[in-house]
Amino acid sequence: MNLVTGATGHIGNVLVRHLLAKGKPVRAMLMPGEDPAPLEGLAVERVEADVLDFQSLLKSFQDVDVAYHLAGIITILPGRDPQVQAVNVTGTRNVIEAARLSGVRRLVYTSSIHALSRIPHGTTIDENIPFDPEHAISAYDHSKAQASLEVLKAVAEGMDAVIVCPTGVIGPHDYRGSELGQLILDCVNHKPMFYVDGAYDFVDVRDVAQGLHLVSEKGRTGESYILSGERLSVLGMLKTVQEVIGSRLVTLKIPMQLARFSAHFTPLYYRLSRTKPRFTSYSLETITSNSVISHAKAHQELGYTPRPLSETLADTVRWFLQRRMKQAGQIG
Repeated sequence: MNLVTGATGHIGNVLVRHLLAKGKPVRAMLMPGEDPAPLEGLAVERVEADVLDFQSLLKSFQDVDVAYHLAGIITILPGRDPQVQAVNVTGTRNVIEAARLSGVRRLVYTSSIHALSRIPHGTTIDENIPFDPEHAISAYDHSKAQASLEVLKAVAEGMDAVIVCPTGVIGPHDYRGSELGQLILDCVNHKPMFYVDGAYDFVDVRDVAQGLHLVSEKGRTGESYILSGERLSVLGMLKTVQEVIGSRLVTLKIPMQLARFSAHFTPLYYRLSRTKPRFTSYSLETITSNSVISHAKAHQELGYTPRPLSETLADTVRWFLQRRMKQAGQIG
């Protein structure tokens, strides 16, 4: 049995689809009361458990061969957040212990490229860069780095575990509307697009799912594997989406100095409005940081080969359009 925690998330539900397509039995772990819509129509066993409730977690791990741990909180807000720390770090400790007590053969932990130490421009980011919670610039970065070290500690104590570090994940089946997914959806809805100069490495969610599966079969115990894709500028992404849509987008470039000044006030706005943040000091730092990232190790050891981002963006736009038509049909 293959257990997927965080199974309704973007990577989670796509991983479930990938495993099912490979003929693998899947147990999908959901939070109690969580909307199972991303798993609708999929032949999976569903269980409810909370990574902070050890007893419920332990029941979910019974008779599991490979556990994929993806459950966590993603945020691009700056500063520390006790809930992010609890779910991402304490939750991972609980997953490790549940896997150990249940005799799970292999644990595959989904960390993040942001868990690695930030290095200056001119240096390629690869698996030689250490996990670095001490110099993390956000609650998310800190939590993923610390959780990764917890996994490595478990390996040192005898557990068979492997870590993957995806870059900026994008792609179809984005039911909850990730930050990147919301950006594309706004383009689809022809909303005015404000952007700044910057770029990052983005990877197709389906390639991440494939990478996770490859790691479960071929990854070396105690190793980490970067699952990156292709470096693309913000403007380049908007232009590609514009080509797919077939109509011109209204775009406005914001000077970086003004964007950085405005970003000091956006966390308060997002918290008061309860909307997902897309424009924060953290996101600005990310798209201006070193994003020359290598997946050579994953390619050589696992056979991991990501698809072109142009294909990813086209498929993502089509998925959002099809979902909108389906929702409109249900309303009608």
